[in-house]
Amino acid sequence: MSYNWGPHYVVPSQVLKSYSGAVRLREELDEDVLRQDLEELGLTGPIVRVSNPWYYRKKNADTWIKIGESEDRGENFPVRWDTTNLENGQYEILGFMHVFVRMGGEAKAIARQNIAEVSVEN
Repeated sequence: MSYNWGPHYVVPSQVLKSYSGAVRLREELDEDVLRQDLEELGLTGPIVRVSNPWYYRKKNADTWIKIGESEDRGENFPVRWDTTNLENGQYEILGFMHVFVRMGGEAKAIARQNIAEVSVEN
């Protein structure tokens, strides 16, 4: 059984319909559910790092472009995305969260993704 511990996209505002200029992207994770998933996978060591790289692409495109990466769990892995130079239109943003667990002398990693559709209107 797979547990959906995240990432879960944090919407900047419930009334925000489109992005323009600089936007702060954030995601959260459910640590209790994450620990259940790790236990089921046999990864019972301590969590040593959580990293969340962010990407974007024009809707229906194949290639993702990296926006940035954050390890700041306290602020929900924030990354600043400047849309100023993008064409107006529909985009997808991808948060690809990695969790690193220490098992004996080595680190093991698991990852989950979250894709959100957004509109850019500059």
